[in-house]
Amino acid sequence: MQQHRRQILAAIASALGYGLLDAKAMAASTPPKLGLIFPPANRGVPEEGLVMYGNRIEYVTEGLGLETMTPAGYEAVIDRIPAVAKRLVARGAQAVILTGTSLTFFKGEAFNQRLTQTMREAAGGLPVTTMSTAVIEGLKKMGARRVVAPTAYNDEVNERLRAFLIEHKFEVVAVQGMGIEAIEDVNRVTQPMLLDFCTKVVKSAPGADAILVSCGGLRTLEILAPLEAATRLPAVSSMPHTLLAAAKLVGLDGHVSGFGRLLAEA
Repeated sequence: MQQHRRQILAAIASALGYGLLDAKAMAASTPPKLGLIFPPANRGVPEEGLVMYGNRIEYVTEGLGLETMTPAGYEAVIDRIPAVAKRLVARGAQAVILTGTSLTFFKGEAFNQRLTQTMREAAGGLPVTTMSTAVIEGLKKMGARRVVAPTAYNDEVNERLRAFLIEHKFEVVAVQGMGIEAIEDVNRVTQPMLLDFCTKVVKSAPGADAILVSCGGLRTLEILAPLEAATRLPAVSSMPHTLLAAAKLVGLDGHVSGFGRLLAEA
């Protein structure tokens, strides 16, 4: 009887051990879930994220319904951020990222920090960051001091970006935008158009030591390496380098080869 009991207990312990091993294996094979808040209403999973990290990250997304890249447009959607962050957490997000560079810099760093704290509270203390924080971190990682910034924006938003960069102790050599206001017009910018525009802006601003291509709606991942080759300057851009910061928040190193210095050196 005693031996029979020992055999039963050993079998139970063995089964529990295999169960724990299976649970650990499943956890290791399940990609982290990243929550992304996009300014437009119906932005799906970011194509750049799929190119950069494939199935190593699972994305859940929500939109704010931004219609114009103007201060009035940003003000109209700011109050929607906490509820959207809560929805992402309810959908399983393990970190929450507020995209939209101009949405987060347009009222300065103190406002950017308040947005970050608001998201953190709404997300129940999960890791959070904003696109503006990510690009500033990227510029600092590249050792930038004198920045040239090709953007999608109109003159008013460009001046807000200039002030934001100065607040972070960068010398702003030049900021030049495409004059886009309607959010859907960003999608009309092709990569050849964007590379040509950025190259011309940078070459018109001698003395810069780093580039910031600003606007999360612009598809910039594939132009980073050719832009750096054409200008011999490191380039930081909104969506790829926010996704890099996000990857680190969910435990990845973020390294990606072939798309510019910052991603390669992560």
